[in-house]
Amino acid sequence: MSLSLIASMSIFALAASISPGPVNLVCLSSGTRYPLFQGLVFVTGATLGFIALFIAVGLGLYSLMLQFPLLQEVLRWAGVAFLLYLSLQLARDNGELPSAEGRPAPGFWTGALMQALNPKAWLAAASGIGAYTSGQGVEELLVFTALYLPICWLSLASWVYAGAFLRRHISQPRNLMLLNRLLALLLAATCLYLILE
Repeated sequence: MSLSLIASMSIFALAASISPGPVNLVCLSSGTRYPLFQGLVFVTGATLGFIALFIAVGLGLYSLMLQFPLLQEVLRWAGVAFLLYLSLQLARDNGELPSAEGRPAPGFWTGALMQALNPKAWLAAASGIGAYTSGQGVEELLVFTALYLPICWLSLASWVYAGAFLRRHISQPRNLMLLNRLLALLLAATCLYLILE
């Protein structure tokens, strides 16, 4: 495999992972609300969830979905429902930093499930697999996966760190509440896009 192909795969993985999407918005919000470690637990779940999805798509799940359009519709509506739920949780947040008995941070399994229901993740997996692998063997898929894993984790972690930075500078509850409502609105907008698509 050529270095230019590896570089191209890496650039694709970075662009797909770091660009704004539902998971990135939750990472940002988590960074503003919870200790870094808790945000990074979510990032780890989301990264491994995406990698599992990426491998499944590479091994033929996407072909199966093309043969059964109903499966695609079920996934789309489940994704919309889950994203709306997360949007509602953000919108209801009062901006008060959590106490020990407050609402728990989104965890590992939330991150993993979110990727399975995340249309951006499906699009990134399907387009990446289609563009950079031939489907003739698993070597290309394994190399692409090995590149994607650290790039995805670091990209999502950067959103958590951005949230932690914002937390230090807008620590007033009212400002955090406004930020979370803006993030909720953006998350809901992604649902609108999915519904109208």
